[in-house]
Amino acid sequence: MHRAYRGASLLGGGNNFVIILAANQGGGVMEWKGPREWAIERDSVKNKKKYAKKWGYNLEIVDMSTKKRYAHEWRESWEKVDTIRNCMRKYPKAHWFWWLDLNTFIMEPSYSLQTQVFNNLAGNTYRDINLYNPLKIAHPFNNSRLDAESLSPVGDGKASSIDLIIPQDCAGFNLGSFFIHRSTWTDRLLDIWWDPVGYEQKHMEWEHKEQDALEHLYINQPWIRSHTAFIPQRKINSFPKGACGDNGEDKRIHYEEADRDFVVNMAGCEWGRDCWGEMYNFRELSNKLNRTPWEKFKDGISDRIKAMRAKPDNKEGKS
Repeated sequence: MHRAYRGASLLGGGNNFVIILAANQGGGVMEWKGPREWAIERDSVKNKKKYAKKWGYNLEIVDMSTKKRYAHEWRESWEKVDTIRNCMRKYPKAHWFWWLDLNTFIMEPSYSLQTQVFNNLAGNTYRDINLYNPLKIAHPFNNSRLDAESLSPVGDGKASSIDLIIPQDCAGFNLGSFFIHRSTWTDRLLDIWWDPVGYEQKHMEWEHKEQDALEHLYINQPWIRSHTAFIPQRKINSFPKGACGDNGEDKRIHYEEADRDFVVNMAGCEWGRDCWGEMYNFRELSNKLNRTPWEKFKDGISDRIKAMRAKPDNKEGKS
């Protein structure tokens, strides 16, 4: 009943949104999963289910172990595009699709997508990549044969023409958390993004697979830029301090507890960091930050009792 209320177009519009969560259930093609990987998946899935239910959003948990048809051509981890197309067919009335990697955690479930992003799409995004351009992409194009929209740094400047919303980290585009809109333009993008010819020619060069492919398209295709917008990373994709940390803490990138950032993405945690440790710590922090007044009251009483019990022990130790 609650989900139906939130999902109705006149009472929140939750059915306009689909959350796509990539869950490598069963170990996938390339690796087996241990207890810690199962624990990460359990917490991440539970987190997204709770959030989707609260706001009436559709949730599609994608079992990547069913994607074995990609293994023969080494295309596992390239399934984002194919998965998005399948979801668009499954949810024909949805407008926006939010992709989330498994190593993400929604820290502030009280933030709806409408209030966090879409109620003020023009104010929450930017079209001119020069505002933050870690890849140093030349923008806009300098070619007199292009139309005015392609030559403009902000396309047509209208929020209604935004079909792709991407955060950028210290190294460029980040597809751990991004939005894509149902449109004719999107159909064209997904077809070209998934094009097997481009994959065969470039996949050995593209270390980050679909992410590098999208950057390549953005750099070389004017029609891509006119419908692409960027969003400040911490709006939907904050990093822990250990990610993108070569230059120290970056206020544009790293999670800030005081600011109550919406989502944290433990990107790259499998490379020398502790994925489960990070997931556990952020889960506990989110629980603490989102306590009800009654829970805070009970915790306060408990903390005072513990402090009182600790005082006699300290006195005995000193004597």
